[in-house]
Amino acid sequence: MNLNLFDTYYLAGMAEEIVPETTFFRDRYFAETDEFATDKVLIEYMNGDQKMAPFVNPNAGDIPVARDGYKVLEFEPPMIAPSRLLTLDDLRKRGFGEALYPGSTAADRARNLTVRDLTDLTRRITRREEWMAAQVMINNGVTVQEYIDADTQGQSFTLYFYDSTGSNPATYTGKTWTTFAIMKADVVAMCDSLAEHGLPASDLVLGSTAWATVSQFSDLQQLLDNRRIEAGELQGSIAYPGVSRVGRLDFDGYTLDIYVVRERYVDDSGQKQSFFPVKSAMVTAPGCGKRYYGAVTQIPYGSDEHETFTGQRIPKLVVDQNKDTRKLRLASRPLPAPINMAPWRYFANAVL
Repeated sequence: MNLNLFDTYYLAGMAEEIVPETTFFRDRYFAETDEFATDKVLIEYMNGDQKMAPFVNPNAGDIPVARDGYKVLEFEPPMIAPSRLLTLDDLRKRGFGEALYPGSTAADRARNLTVRDLTDLTRRITRREEWMAAQVMINNGVTVQEYIDADTQGQSFTLYFYDSTGSNPATYTGKTWTTFAIMKADVVAMCDSLAEHGLPASDLVLGSTAWATVSQFSDLQQLLDNRRIEAGELQGSIAYPGVSRVGRLDFDGYTLDIYVVRERYVDDSGQKQSFFPVKSAMVTAPGCGKRYYGAVTQIPYGSDEHETFTGQRIPKLVVDQNKDTRKLRLASRPLPAPINMAPWRYFANAVL
């Protein structure tokens, strides 16, 4: 049976077999996915409420109640498409981790490099998805800066998940945290705001500076030392790469797991940035969002016709026979979005 190792479907299968990196915002809050066979995706989210069923007179039979309102919005997910060029010089060089005299042919080395390139491109896309997920939770929307080539910026646009002509329902403004008592009042208010809309609150996400400040509050330390009061526990552990779970605290009945985000990324200008602002805080719960993927239309290797592919990672091989080069591209069109209207509360600059 002859297999074309560079067929789009075969390469896509190879990409799916690559073990994905575990990420905090993407995997904890946007784990569910939905793949569309069109350029645009339909996103549905509901307005939570706490309405009760009515009491009914036995002779009345029943009382009709309206269905909960929800919105259906159409978005066109942005395109992510990193590529890697394979030249004759690459085939002559010893690869990283490769034996000095492996005895492999140019074709063998090309296949090995293809797998490595797929792995690297997949992880780069995953980091971009993690950035998008964090931005959606911080801003209740995400700003996309497109590039025409590696050095030229194209169109910039922002996708909002609320009516941008009004205020952002996911933001919270409180007092600067200088004591645990002040912090507790704000966290309880953030939890109450979510509960009023029937939304859960189980996670408190802090930036690194915010946690460094909170951990030094004397009234918090005294509270934890008081064995007659079960206020929670602080015991650090690595929950995700670059993210620590430092313990659990009780906020007037809301028991929250505390996560500290220290992970950083390299932005388009080559500068290191934090995925989550270092002085900020957020209250939310796992599974509050969903990842949507639009389709990718391209001309596959060995074909003259356009074809539309559905999936999270869509590879494409481009061969330039005149220059004896081969380019591997991996495309994705993700869009993380909330399931309910504003299922988190974000507090910018909670500490000094």
